[in-house]
Amino acid sequence: MQSLSERTAGFTDSVIRRMTRISNQYGAVNLSQGFPDFEPPRAILDRLAEVSQEDFHQYSITWGAQNLREALAAKQSRYMGFPIDPNGEITVTCGSTEAMMAAMMTVANPGDRVVVFSPFYENYGADTILCGAEPIYVPLTPPDFRFDPEVLEDAFRQKPKALILCNPSNPCGRVFTREELAVIAALAEKYDAYVITDEVYEHIVYAPHRHTYFAALPGMRQRTISCSSLSKTYSITGWGTPSPRRRSRTGSKRSTTSSPWARRPPSRRRSSPD
Repeated sequence: MQSLSERTAGFTDSVIRRMTRISNQYGAVNLSQGFPDFEPPRAILDRLAEVSQEDFHQYSITWGAQNLREALAAKQSRYMGFPIDPNGEITVTCGSTEAMMAAMMTVANPGDRVVVFSPFYENYGADTILCGAEPIYVPLTPPDFRFDPEVLEDAFRQKPKALILCNPSNPCGRVFTREELAVIAALAEKYDAYVITDEVYEHIVYAPHRHTYFAALPGMRQRTISCSSLSKTYSITGWGTPSPRRRSRTGSKRSTTSSPWARRPPSRRRSSPD
């Protein structure tokens, strides 16, 4: 028989899921998989029971149901501090993993470079490889997991197409300060790079830390693809929402996990909701 795809030859099953299976086998405390230890809000569960008896069981609009995109746009406009167009800037995906993959495929061509902070969520490496891009790893140094601005600029000097920013960071928990984000923003501007953010832990932040949305920084709205999810905030990681990402006429995609969503830069919007 012919050999299978070479691009996936080095992939294994998820290390995170593998460690979860081992943890379950031995009754260990599971520090590997990021799911909340609290129940979903009662209002969500009650509404789920209601819609199971309503007419929402067939394909939705390709880039997400209108009412969901409008609710997401209203919520994120409030938190991010600028108006978001539900028809031009929001895409709903089946999980934030799909959102990140869609964003990477939107931005990166084979042979492009992408900056990734390390340690990192395991899918970032796979996303980069599947896109045919080359990762440039920049260390977050223990114990406080800060990056060295000089090392980061050395990475940008290699002319990457994009940087992946997980904030708050998985797995190290680093909440980047506004000053640190400003350094990243200045380098993205200087070297003309996109920033793809994974902000699924945006609402799970403890004092004195505060989450700053990268797209809200001066000049960054046009450069940022913001990915997030309902799964962590509302403790519904086991739900899968069948609302695929959408593609704009310019080729831009935006997405996010469990009713994940993504915000596209205004300059890359669809010209109409159709």
